[in-house]
Amino acid sequence: MQMTEELIEWLGRIGSDSDGGVTRLLYTPSWKEAQEALAAKMELLGLQAYYDDAGNLCGRLQGIDDDCSCILTGSHVDTVKRGGKYDGAYGIVAGITALSRLRERYGAPKKTIEVVAFCEEEGSRFPYNYWGSTFMTGAASYKDIEQARDQQGVSFMTAMEAAGFGPGTKGKGPRSDIDTFIELHVEQGAILEQEQKSIGIVEQIVGLQRYTVHVKGEANHAGTTPMAYRKDAVRAASEMVAAIMDKTEQLGAPLVATVGQMELVPNTPNVIPGQVNFTIDVRHPDEKVLDEACQRLVETIRSAAAQRDVEIDIERWMNVAPIAMDLALTDAIEDICLKQKLSYRRMSSGAGHDAQIFASYCRTAMVFVPSRNGISHSPLEYTEPQQLEDGVRVLTDLLHQLAY
Repeated sequence: MQMTEELIEWLGRIGSDSDGGVTRLLYTPSWKEAQEALAAKMELLGLQAYYDDAGNLCGRLQGIDDDCSCILTGSHVDTVKRGGKYDGAYGIVAGITALSRLRERYGAPKKTIEVVAFCEEEGSRFPYNYWGSTFMTGAASYKDIEQARDQQGVSFMTAMEAAGFGPGTKGKGPRSDIDTFIELHVEQGAILEQEQKSIGIVEQIVGLQRYTVHVKGEANHAGTTPMAYRKDAVRAASEMVAAIMDKTEQLGAPLVATVGQMELVPNTPNVIPGQVNFTIDVRHPDEKVLDEACQRLVETIRSAAAQRDVEIDIERWMNVAPIAMDLALTDAIEDICLKQKLSYRRMSSGAGHDAQIFASYCRTAMVFVPSRNGISHSPLEYTEPQQLEDGVRVLTDLLHQLAY
């Protein structure tokens, strides 16, 4: 068994359940156990392990040159609830494996390299994504999370401090010394598997807009209100959802739209729903196309509301622009794939990643390996051992080029 596969299985046992799912929510005991285990593993393999104030864990392979900047690779240690053992974790253990191999084969690098286990990316415990990378890059501060609470009412700051982190605890805040970030990740989609490619070279991460639509009709008795007299919010919302999907297909790929959450009020069997709230997630790699598509979808919703004589309120609460990866790095990755005789595909990432935060901060690249059946955020998440190894080989060669 290759080192990367062994480490995936080892880390996947922390926070696991009997069905193979993994749950490591930010600042919980399983999260802390995973970070502490990774720190010990980093030290064992010759890396200097340390935390920053937010709980990001880094393993440092010190360079011999006077250059104070460093190359960073890694991903996030947190998971969704009952997620898989590859999402995020693969990028961390691949980075540990790559640095270990480089140290054994070539000794100390000229330029410092670090592997990071970001404390958080998923937003699974608190309504805030990318805390690890936004803290490290200075894109977010404690003020951004001070009002956030989990479903039990625990504040973000309280949970952080209970886990041993927070302002001044480790003496390491946002950084200015990182000049390159490389993230290796499972694809979380089926494109590489379907096209039988070993490596995905990410050229850009798609833009994302999210909305909540509030549909306001009139609650009434389910048995005594004739169909013609109803202002049924759920009927109107259902027609809106169907119209959104039809319009998205009409506008064409790679545009995607998802209605992922729906709430009925009062949500009772014998009452016509008076209100429905639902979310829309819209993604596209071109910002102009994304904006235009969202405008068309909003028009579609308003038209459906008028036809059913219901009121609507549409709230946009997330707007993330598409962002490109560094062209020189993506070209270097392509050259490595050609040299190693690995099949590859240049592609966009339909999911958000820490790399999109770093792309506005420093040179950034992202590499995918296939996901079986495109499944992710699930205990069924899986990537073949050889595919894991292919990704590590690409990462190791790229780090060697940049640091040695």
